[in-house]
Amino acid sequence: MQPPHEGGEYHLPPLRGPAPTSGLAVASLIFGILGLFSSWFLLGIPSIVAVVLGHAATGKTKRGIRPGHGMAIAGLVLGYVVVVPAFLFVGFLVLTQPQALAELVNTGFSWLNP
Repeated sequence: MQPPHEGGEYHLPPLRGPAPTSGLAVASLIFGILGLFSSWFLLGIPSIVAVVLGHAATGKTKRGIRPGHGMAIAGLVLGYVVVVPAFLFVGFLVLTQPQALAELVNTGFSWLNP
């Protein structure tokens, strides 16, 4: 058997490992878990971040640019589990108890005024 070129050595193409998982998907999952357990004292901010990062990650992972689609979906679900009921609760308070909501906002944020 003759070598493929004159040098007499066989050269194999470089081996490639699996593509790294999407950082946005991992961050979405982490913020989703954080938001699920700390949503009330962090005002739901981690859950909102999880939803935003999850949508950004699903765009990249769905097209196959990077793996991690399942983590992005999990981050979205965990984020929405907190965000949707919170918006529904605030909407319910606005419609049924506007005075109580105004009082809650005024007393709840009184620490901002020195």
